[in-house]
Amino acid sequence: MTITLSTEQEQFIADALESGAFGSAEDVIARALEVLRAEEGLLHDEKSMISEKIERGVAQYERGEFFSPEESRADMQRRKAEWLSSQGR
Repeated sequence: MTITLSTEQEQFIADALESGAFGSAEDVIARALEVLRAEEGLLHDEKSMISEKIERGVAQYERGEFFSPEESRADMQRRKAEWLSSQGR
């Protein structure tokens, strides 16, 4: 099989080789494919949960159960502060 890489992809492979983490371009591509396969597997495994959450969110929106942008920011800031506090930060 022959593939054509973009300049950016070639540079990425060159950088990976230069870092010493990989012995060959084939090793870089093999690792990239492993990561892709793992991501696809995770997405497949989580697909029904993701769909359920999206459906639940749409239903909440349709019932008017949602935050304004300002309320959402305030909620996220509150949650972040609580998390940081629980981490001792």
